[in-house]
Amino acid sequence: MRHGKKFNHLGRTASHRKAMLANMACSLIEHKRINTTVTKAKALKQFVEPLITKAKLENNQSSEKGMHNRRVVFSNLRNKYAITELFGAVAEKVGDRPGGYTRIIKLGNRLGDNADMAMIELVDFNETYNAGKTKKKSTRRSRRGRGKSAAAAPVAETPVATDDSEE
Repeated sequence: MRHGKKFNHLGRTASHRKAMLANMACSLIEHKRINTTVTKAKALKQFVEPLITKAKLENNQSSEKGMHNRRVVFSNLRNKYAITELFGAVAEKVGDRPGGYTRIIKLGNRLGDNADMAMIELVDFNETYNAGKTKKKSTRRSRRGRGKSAAAAPVAETPVATDDSEE
């Protein structure tokens, strides 16, 4: 029975599961996307999103709270390069996003054992999906309204060639 089991144990001991999720989270932060199974991707999403929220809040709080958040995240990830990237570029990019920092895209089945595969990625770092949303709105200009400068400047007339043979 599954009474009171709030998360997927992934068929591993607690220490193995924590180490695996920490390593996957570090890889996700450093490479911005990773390929894994769907089940591990869902477990990683629950693991990494609170850490990204802590990194995002660090910029808005005092130095004591910020250092506390950094230490809490370091106790989960245990990789100083991933922490630097998370509190630097990732926190800056997701600063205005209220949540939902990761996206899971299903890829199909793995050839060897037919496992469901997925790609988990950080949403703000995918240029393909974000390209349509960040386009600048172009203003529409009519040809008639050229302004005062075009009306004030005299237009030089070019002589029109005429055929004298018709006359």
